[in-house]
Amino acid sequence: MRAITVAPGVADSLRLDEAWPEPHPEEGAILVEALAVGICGTDHEIIAGEFGEAPPDTDRLVIGHESLGRVLEDPTGSLHPGDLVAGIVRRPDPVPCANCAVDEWDMCRNGQYTEHGIKALSGFARDRWRIPPKFAVGLDPDLAHVGVLLEPAAVVAKAWDHIDRIGQRAEWQPQTVLVAGAGPIGLLAALLASQRGLTVHVLDRTPTGPKPALVAALGATYHTSTVNELDFEPDIIVECTGAPSVVLDVMCKAAPVGIVCLTGVSSGGRIIDFDAGALNRTLVLENNVVFGSVNSNRRHWELAAGALGRADPSWLGNLVTRRVPVEAYAEAYHPGPDDIKVVLEFAR
Repeated sequence: MRAITVAPGVADSLRLDEAWPEPHPEEGAILVEALAVGICGTDHEIIAGEFGEAPPDTDRLVIGHESLGRVLEDPTGSLHPGDLVAGIVRRPDPVPCANCAVDEWDMCRNGQYTEHGIKALSGFARDRWRIPPKFAVGLDPDLAHVGVLLEPAAVVAKAWDHIDRIGQRAEWQPQTVLVAGAGPIGLLAALLASQRGLTVHVLDRTPTGPKPALVAALGATYHTSTVNELDFEPDIIVECTGAPSVVLDVMCKAAPVGIVCLTGVSSGGRIIDFDAGALNRTLVLENNVVFGSVNSNRRHWELAAGALGRADPSWLGNLVTRRVPVEAYAEAYHPGPDDIKVVLEFAR
């Protein structure tokens, strides 16, 4: 069996293992044939040796956390052979903490969770994988071409779920959304905003390539200016870049009673001269909320599946800018200038 693996903590250790062991039944009752895995910034950071953790019984980690597969067998009857399926990335910690105990593993408090392809669990970039029914999300057959987008869509489904919940603290009728960043997370965040009937603005510094057309196809407005140059104050801001200067700028840009959701992860190590007092004054006097959001639980995966099902399939298909066969895996993990989402294909 083929698998794409790395030695965690060792830069440039990516390789294709041609004789990787078959998934052990203890991994889960459902046996899945891999169709595709999506590639994101987390994978690039793991390949660079910045983080990642192998399972306890090996020194190599099968990467890949954005999955799409076809069920080969499911003795539990929750799914059927031939069904499309994606695997939920995170597993609750073994203690468990208060949140993991109620299946909110995305809100784990003690950090003892595990994650497929990232932290102590084999990922989905292998010909076959297993998953317990609780962590298997079935997909409509119509999503066969784009179902690999479910994991990033689940991330933004959680972000929007928490935005909606925070908005209930007071009478609130948001109209305008700013999404900072037009990568996969940003574009999917804009998609879910448009599905809510909001006026959507997307800011990205890339003036060419496929991004402006994808934003326009949502009926949204594309900006290449800085945050401070925008002539409006959004009710909601979803920050998807993790760029420290953009993070600070959007926190100061929200309208009164606004909500800023941070989904981009900053690398750290940069010091910026910033007026923290002015930010504090704005947040307090305008009753604004800034919060972070990462990962997702099963409910968010199901919300994401519904959102993808309501979306224009051709628009979703255009998010995937490259499809690379597993034999050319090295090419897939080498970013291109116009890439949005690169997909490594195992089977068709």
